[in-house]
Amino acid sequence: VQLQASGGGLVQPGGSLRLSCARSGFVYDDYDIGWFRQAPGKAREGVSCISVRSGATYYADSVKGRFTISRDSAENTVYLQMDSLKPEDTAVYYCAGDRDASRWWIDDEYEYWGQGTQVTVSS
Repeated sequence: VQLQASGGGLVQPGGSLRLSCARSGFVYDDYDIGWFRQAPGKAREGVSCISVRSGATYYADSVKGRFTISRDSAENTVYLQMDSLKPEDTAVYYCAGDRDASRWWIDDEYEYWGQGTQVTVSS
């Protein structure tokens, strides 16, 4: 099982980025993919999650209305569209997967992790 996160970069406040999480090797088609972020000196926090089978989505209050998570089953990829970015969104972003992340915002719920991708929001 592999997860590959990409799409990070440097963007000005108010700008947009789209992160991608490409997955391979999952035996089951019913699983959850979550996005987490970790800023320097801070704990890792859950940002968003999507059920690949049902399409149900979940968001942290801090990103609700600005971030959109989606899936492309044909490409085995989950996206995180990030709009109206703020300096406080600066962090390393990780995608994670599990068959049942019932408490999606907790990193221990996820068995599989991709490498991080850096997002920096600065003028």
